[in-house]
Amino acid sequence: MKNISKICFLTPSGLNTDELLQIVETVLQLGIKWVQYRDKIDSKRLIYDNAIQLRKLTKTYKAILSINDYTDIAIAIDADGVHLGQEDLPLKEARKIIGDKIIGISTHSISEAINAYEGGANYIGFGPIFYTTTKDAGTPKGLEELKKVVNLVKIPVLAIGGISVENLKSVVETGCYGVAVSSGLLKGDVNSNTTYFLKLLKIND
Repeated sequence: MKNISKICFLTPSGLNTDELLQIVETVLQLGIKWVQYRDKIDSKRLIYDNAIQLRKLTKTYKAILSINDYTDIAIAIDADGVHLGQEDLPLKEARKIIGDKIIGISTHSISEAINAYEGGANYIGFGPIFYTTTKDAGTPKGLEELKKVVNLVKIPVLAIGGISVENLKSVVETGCYGVAVSSGLLKGDVNSNTTYFLKLLKIND
């Protein structure tokens, strides 16, 4: 399994293919090394077609590509891994299909985090830590809950949900492995936001 970066860039839904590729290439050029293709709107066929192009793009920049939700698409385009929610294919079954590729699990409670860890996930996303407009992810869990999860599981924990330049330092101080972000990079100046995230997480030093 490839080593995962401390920043996972989550692609926003609702973009056309050109917009998607442009945004992803922008953050890759700035130093992001892990992209998770997440699309909750478009058809599965379009997601597959876009994923093929994202695979080419991420290979060009030597970056990891994960596919959200769709284990079959991850296999079909030779992505580095898949990220699954609580209502997606069970972790145990996904592992049978995807082998030793990266599997991440979205978790929203301590029990879900422990189950993912004990079930063999390579990392977990935990949140939302703060309020987020990117998706309807439920009640914010807060930094104290994040600390508890970090101390209970022995795999990388990525904080997700409402993380921005304003609160990133407090998130990092919990001891979590890293963060998964979308609007945190894209809202405002993408260049300065990304530079700040990379610097604070000590990436590419």
